Amino acid sequence: MSSTDAPEVSIRPEPTPNPNSVRFVVDRRLLPGGTAEFPGAEQAENSPLARRLFAIDGVDRLLIGPDFVSITSEAVDWAALGERVMETIREHIASGEEAVAGGADAVAIEAKNDTERGIMRVIDQEIRPAVAMDGGDIIYGGFENGVVHLHLRGSCHGCPSSMMTLKMGIERRLQEEYPEVQSVEAI
Repeated sequence: MSSTDAPEVSIRPEPTPNPNSVRFVVDRRLLPGGTAEFPGAEQAENSPLARRLFAIDGVDRLLIGPDFVSITSEAVDWAALGERVMETIREHIASGEEAVAGGADAVAIEAKNDTERGIMRVIDQEIRPAVAMDGGDIIYGGFENGVVHLHLRGSCHGCPSSMMTLKMGIERRLQEEYPEVQSVEAI
């Protein structure tokens, strides 16, 4: 099938709460689930898509989700960068290569008790989908001495409103269901 016969790939850029990040929503599956974060080009060896995107001047960090890519850039003309990003994503999809060899990043934390299982359930079923809508991801990092530890990824990393999201949103939601949660902290 030639590239002219290939179905058109729809990509929609969306602003995020982080002024340095844009979420590019793709009408194709990039990953079966989860996310893969690349804080720099050095970490992109297992991702043909990330390598292509880091070749664009101005791409500082990125997060690949099931149907989106969040790009973070410190000094950027988003109009020009956005066009290059969308073109690169289309080229990658046309290549037929996987976005990330081996899929999403593995989450290795095992729940130690019912409270941790419940916290992880709320994070996975309620919080992560909501955060993904803003081009980010939150990964459970543990629960110790009343403190839930979370990794902020994608557009959440360095976002000015991420601390408010942690305290006013996630912390409050977890405390509703699990009073033993005293606070939520980014790690």
